[in-house]
Amino acid sequence: MPENLRSQAVTQGVQRTPNRAMLRAVGFKDEDFTKPIVGIASGYSTITPCNMGINRLASVAEVGVRTSGGMPQLFGTITVSDGISMGTEGMKYSLVSREVIADSIETACNAQSMDGVLAIGGCDKNMPGAMIAIARMNIPAIFVYGGTIKPGHYNGQDLTVVSAFEAVGQYSAGKIDDKTLIEVERHSCPGAGSCGGMYTANTMSSAFEAMGMSLMYSSTMAAEDTEKAESAEKSGYVLLEAIKKQLLPRQIITRKSIENAIAVIMAVGGSTNAVLHFLAIAHAAGVELTLDDFETIRARVPVLCDLKPSGRYVATDLHQAGGIPQVMKMLLVNGLLHGDCITITGETIAELLADIPSEPRPDQDVIRPFNKPMYPQGHLGILRGNLATEGSVAKLTGIKNRSITGPARVFESEEDCLVAILAKQINPGDVIVIRYEGPKGGPGMREMLAPTSAIIGAGLGDSVGLITDGRFSGGTYGMVVGHVAPEAFVGGAIALVQEGDSITIDADARLLQVNISDEELAQRRAQWQPPQPRYTKGILAKYAKLVSSSSVGAVTDLNLF
Repeated sequence: MPENLRSQAVTQGVQRTPNRAMLRAVGFKDEDFTKPIVGIASGYSTITPCNMGINRLASVAEVGVRTSGGMPQLFGTITVSDGISMGTEGMKYSLVSREVIADSIETACNAQSMDGVLAIGGCDKNMPGAMIAIARMNIPAIFVYGGTIKPGHYNGQDLTVVSAFEAVGQYSAGKIDDKTLIEVERHSCPGAGSCGGMYTANTMSSAFEAMGMSLMYSSTMAAEDTEKAESAEKSGYVLLEAIKKQLLPRQIITRKSIENAIAVIMAVGGSTNAVLHFLAIAHAAGVELTLDDFETIRARVPVLCDLKPSGRYVATDLHQAGGIPQVMKMLLVNGLLHGDCITITGETIAELLADIPSEPRPDQDVIRPFNKPMYPQGHLGILRGNLATEGSVAKLTGIKNRSITGPARVFESEEDCLVAILAKQINPGDVIVIRYEGPKGGPGMREMLAPTSAIIGAGLGDSVGLITDGRFSGGTYGMVVGHVAPEAFVGGAIALVQEGDSITIDADARLLQVNISDEELAQRRAQWQPPQPRYTKGILAKYAKLVSSSSVGAVTDLNLF
C-alpha cells in the first residue's frame, strides 16, 4: 500500500493540520502535532474473561506510547466468546468476527492516517483478526496478548473451560454425579484471561511471539499478573522505536518467520485453528503458504511440551518452565528455526535467544529435552483422500488407535450429533460425519467442542472417529478431522456420504476416504442438489457469499475482482 502520509510528513519535518480543532478537543497541544499518532486497538470487553483485563493493559500501553514521544489514540474492536457461544447458533459468528475485527482495525487506522498501531487481543479471533489487519496495512505495529487465565482447581486437579465441556459427557455416561458436574463448572474459570491450555488463544500468542510481532515471554504471562501490564507498557516503547526506524510488519511477517511460528505451534502441541489463521495471515501479508507447508514442518519438528488438551499442564506452567523462548532456543540449536528473522525490537531471533539455555531446566517436565520429546513429529497433520481433495486438518498425537475404518453416522448439524451422543446412540467403531458446518454452509465454520467433549466424556475418544467441514476448538483431541475441503455446501464429497458407508481415517497414511467406487461417488454427485443458503440477509449472508475455502484460510478478500 502507499506510504503512510503522516509518517512521511513527520519524517520530512512538515507540520500537517488535518482538522486541528478536532485533535485539540481530544487533548492535542501545539507541540503534539508533529508526534506520531499511534492507535491502541483494544479488544476490551466484559463479555468474556479472555478480554475483561485488556482495559488495564490499554491504559499502560498508552503510557508507554506517550512517554516515548507518541500520541496514543484508543479505539475499540469487538470480540465474541467462543466458550459462551459454543454449541449454539451464535457460534456461527465466531470465525466471522475475525474478519470484522481485521476490517475494523484497518478502517480506523487508515481512516485516521495513524502512524502505527498497538493491538491488544485476548480471545481466539481478535488475535488473528488483529494480525491480518496489521499485515494488510503494513504500518509499524506490535501485538500485545491479553494474557492467559490461571487454572481452576477441584479435587486436586487443574481445570480449564474444556473440563466443563468434558464433564457434560462424563455426567451423561454416568461417570460423575450432579455435585461433581456443578463443582467442575464452578471452578473451571477462576478469573480474567484466555483459556488456560494450549488452546487457540495461547497457540496464537505463542506463534506471534515466535514470529517476532510480540515481545519475548509475553505470550504465556497470566492476565492478572503484574508482569503482563509491565510488558504492555514496554510494548509501547518498542513500537515508538519501530515507528522511528520505519520497521514495518511485512519486514517481520515473512515466509521464514511464519515457518518459525508453525515450528513453535508444532513443538507446543497447538490448536488446529492455527492452520486456518496462518493461511489467512500469510494471504494478508502477501506470503505464499499452503496446507502442505504445515505437513512439511510437522514431519521434522517434535512435540516438546506436555500441555493440555492432550497433556497435563497449562500455559502458566509453561511460563514458569521457561516459556516460548526456551522452546525456540531448542528449535534454533537443532536447526529448526530461522535465527536471522528480524523482530519488532529490531533484533534478530538469534540475538534475542543468545542467553537462553539450549536445554530446559531439569527441575521441570513441562518442556521435554530435545532428545526425549513427547512425540518425535508434530501433531497437526494434513489428511487427503476422496473425502478431502483440497485437504483436511487433524491432531495426530495422543491417540491410541491411529487408524479407524467404520460405518458413517451422518448428521446435518452439530446439534443433531450431540443429541445422538448424549442419547448413547453412537457405538465404538463408528465414524461420525457432521456436515454443512463449513465456511459457506454453516455459515461460519462452527467449532465442534460440544460433541467432541461429549465423546471424550463418554469414554469413546479412542474408539470413535469424527470428521467435519467445520472446525474444532483448541481444546479438542482424539481421532477427529476438521476443515474438510471442499465443504459440503459447495458439493464436496462429504456431502455425498450416506449413513452406513465405510469411512477410513488413517493418521499414519494421512488418509481420509469413503470406501466406495469412483463410479458410485460420481453417480451421487450427479444427483446432489445444493441446499438453499441458511441466511439471506445480514453479516452471515455476506460472509457466506464472500468466504473462500478453509484450505486457503477462509478469507473474504480472495479473487474479488
